[in-house]
Amino acid sequence: MSVNKKPKKKSSPAPVHSQVALLGGSYSLIISAVVLALLIVVNLFVSALPTTLTKYDISSTQLYSITSNTKVVVNALEQDVTIYWVVQSGEEDDVIENLLGKYESLSDHITVAKRNPDVYPTFTQQYTDEEVPNNSLIVESGDRYRYISYNDIYVTESSMYSYTYSTSFDGEGAITSAIDYVVTEDLPQLYVLEGHGEAELPSTFSDQLEKENYEVNTLSLLTVDEVPAEADCVLIYAPSTDLSDEEVTMLEDYVAGGGKLLVSAGPTEDGTLTNLYSLLENYGVTAAEGIVVEEDREHYAFGAPYVLLPDLASSDVTDSLIDESYYALMPISQGLTVGSTENGTVTELLTTSDTAFSKAAGYSLSTYDKEDGDIDGPFAVGVSIEDNGGGKIIWFSSSVFLEDMYNAYSSGANVDMAMNALSSLVGEREAIAIRSKSLNYNYLTISASTSSVLQGLMIGVFPLAYLAIGIVVIVRKRRLQNETV
Repeated sequence: MSVNKKPKKKSSPAPVHSQVALLGGSYSLIISAVVLALLIVVNLFVSALPTTLTKYDISSTQLYSITSNTKVVVNALEQDVTIYWVVQSGEEDDVIENLLGKYESLSDHITVAKRNPDVYPTFTQQYTDEEVPNNSLIVESGDRYRYISYNDIYVTESSMYSYTYSTSFDGEGAITSAIDYVVTEDLPQLYVLEGHGEAELPSTFSDQLEKENYEVNTLSLLTVDEVPAEADCVLIYAPSTDLSDEEVTMLEDYVAGGGKLLVSAGPTEDGTLTNLYSLLENYGVTAAEGIVVEEDREHYAFGAPYVLLPDLASSDVTDSLIDESYYALMPISQGLTVGSTENGTVTELLTTSDTAFSKAAGYSLSTYDKEDGDIDGPFAVGVSIEDNGGGKIIWFSSSVFLEDMYNAYSSGANVDMAMNALSSLVGEREAIAIRSKSLNYNYLTISASTSSVLQGLMIGVFPLAYLAIGIVVIVRKRRLQNETV
């Protein structure tokens, strides 16, 4: 007799699976919490680091970077400097904020302090009478200070050629220059000659002198026995009457003793400034009577043969213009011919074409065509002279090339050239070697055929290729799933 045993029921594994799932979930939760805590700690640590270690500049003009010139100036600080940032809450400029953070991280001597004009409405009145826009700065150390307007940080200039505007960021240049100004007692001394009907220094040139921390003084050679010893450079700008023999002798002695002379003097309505130009004759340089005109169309501007576009020779004065493909404009210039000399070395900086000539009639010319009595070129209209005694002269034979109008026509190249000349004479200083950074966009220009090809690739080829890849991947996955089953 057989006995059928009832099979035993298997116990359900559900509780085991539930425990495993619970443990796994708890473990994942703990790991997530730990990772989140680590991320918070790391974020707090990174946020405490200086901006120089946490932000990287990939802009084409290095807009968010500090140059080595600034680092030299800041690292040499021995006294405290405070940069007051005048800005309303919520109106902070991100680029200026980033830049100030970099300055503050470079030196313990620099402190950035915000001053909200809503909270401190009279704060700026002790520094300037101007209306102070948001994101302006005041740099102060001891009794010295300099106000930097927001409009001097973002500089907008017009192009006389295309009737467009260009904007550049000059924050680093303005701040570093201000720091150098407030901590430096012995700034370069520029003496400007007066007493001969000299023109007033053009505003753009004058502003650049202030930015680059030249202390400008006036000098009358009638009231002194010699050029002051503290003069780092003497500037002769656009005299309308000639110097006396005694004044020329003082200037000759000054240069022979190692002095530096910058001259911007061209023909006048009365002709050549004979005594002044005799300074050049000591070095084999002679001046032609009249006004230089060009016959080569590529060497004059605006259809005016007297507005010269001279060739630039490589030098400390012109290299920055050559590198950026700028032109210097030299209107109403006196022609210079360079000969031999034993008193020094003469370098031609700016030269005309071979077809240039000097109109002997000067301001009385009635035609730009060559006439009897006109003097054949080519000429130099800018020269650099190194005296055997250590002195140096840089001479531009135009009285008007620094005027704001002609400087604007040259897109600022004329003033840049003059400032390069001053730097060459007195020595380049770190604080004044920082140029502004362009904010203009560089557009990519392509032909119509190239544009059509790119449109076909982007609209047709690439999307279809991605679609085909997706179909292939899905089909393969389904085949693998069917094989597994």
